[in-house]
Amino acid sequence: MRPHPRRWLILIALCLSTLVLVIDNMALTVAVPALSADLGATAQDIQWILESYMLVFAGLLLTAGSLSDRYGRRKVMVVGLTLFGAASLVATFATSPGELIAARVAMGVGGSLIMPSNLSIMINVFTDEAERRKAMAAGAAFGVLGLVGGPVLGGALVASLGWEAVFWINVPVAALAVTAALALMPESRGPVTRPDPLGAVLSVIGMSALVWTINELAHGVAWIQLVIAVVALSAFVVWELRTEHPMVPLRLFRDRDFAGGSLSMTLVQVGNGGLLLVLTQYMQFVLGYSSTQAGLAFIPMFAASMIFNGVGAALGTRLGNRTTAVLGMVVMAGGFGLLGLSSADSFAILAVAQAVLGAGSGLAMPSAVIALMGAVPAERAGAGSALNNTIQQAGAALGVAVLGSLATSGYASAMPAGAPEEARRSVAAAVADPSLSAVAREAYGAAMSYAFLGAAAGVLAAAVLALLLLRGRRVTAGTPSTTDESRILVAA
Repeated sequence: MRPHPRRWLILIALCLSTLVLVIDNMALTVAVPALSADLGATAQDIQWILESYMLVFAGLLLTAGSLSDRYGRRKVMVVGLTLFGAASLVATFATSPGELIAARVAMGVGGSLIMPSNLSIMINVFTDEAERRKAMAAGAAFGVLGLVGGPVLGGALVASLGWEAVFWINVPVAALAVTAALALMPESRGPVTRPDPLGAVLSVIGMSALVWTINELAHGVAWIQLVIAVVALSAFVVWELRTEHPMVPLRLFRDRDFAGGSLSMTLVQVGNGGLLLVLTQYMQFVLGYSSTQAGLAFIPMFAASMIFNGVGAALGTRLGNRTTAVLGMVVMAGGFGLLGLSSADSFAILAVAQAVLGAGSGLAMPSAVIALMGAVPAERAGAGSALNNTIQQAGAALGVAVLGSLATSGYASAMPAGAPEEARRSVAAAVADPSLSAVAREAYGAAMSYAFLGAAAGVLAAAVLALLLLRGRRVTAGTPSTTDESRILVAA
């Protein structure tokens, strides 16, 4: 298949659609204190403002991937961008927590339509795997730009224009992405098959309940949601394997590259998911950084990730996906270990550890994504992309819950037995008390070390999975992305 003549311009449009999601999520965390005070939001309100988006986003990903294959990837992405931008505009006029939560739910629907279409369009436009590797590295670097720019831009906007500005910024970016998509992108879709409404309903219920359960782990097991998640997802898997026209090609897990890439990246996301949460609290409550300073402090990690995304793309072509992915994961584990074993009480130590983490992520992620998406036939790219994104989102949510719980429990156990209960549960409350601030900072530092050593173990387990499951073949320019084996898997 001849490469699309406008493929690199299309990549810019795809990067814009990703950027709007990344900036929103990162900038919103900086705006929480201001919007909480303005809207009179309680701690539970804030939790739902942050998590309602993720709940809907993760729940609809599989359905959105199937819709993009069926009705057109560009069309679905444009609808998602339009909805996301419109909901962001509505959010700026919110006068109560309930109104803002409703807007965030609508943004989650829009985001779920954008994400699987984005990666599937890239797969169809970049037919040469060596070029696709470069495109994915560039896309990842653009996402990293949003990660570091989000908190810094958000802090500046909130300080000068108020919390509404973090939603205003989404509107022009979404409009620009829609314009670029309509002007540049070709339409593509999968083969026409019968709809799978039962599969869609089961996936939405199961994934929403699962993410809800994971988010509640820090407060205890949400048994009702857990039972719903297990029943719905089990029924979904059984139905998808038995129906003639499955919404999601679960048989892709028979392919070693897809299974190895998906499972290893899930474990990586468990570590990454909790990293920002735990380290941001450490910077703000222990080191005394402001929100903007905390955002700037992540620059070494994001810069290293941007640089090594390109290095990883080149190494993957020479060494193969397995070697490069495993090497990157081992380096990432070293970064987590450095955070866990060292006394991270200075910016220099934090910067070195973050740079190691960023370098490992840049090496590992492009090769892992290339490996698993190379097993997905072009006609099922939307569903395959959605399945990959869903697995990673679940891993990230699990990481927030697991690392957050490790840090919370470790902090509570390290605090003196006679400390007030509120101070044992919240480092923010403890550091506000002059008599407890020093011991609270020391306790949270120890708890953070415990959490990051757990993350290092998880990433090492991911490296082992990648080593055992991923194939070691090398990729050269001109190698087609859709293998004969993946075609057989879909026909099976």
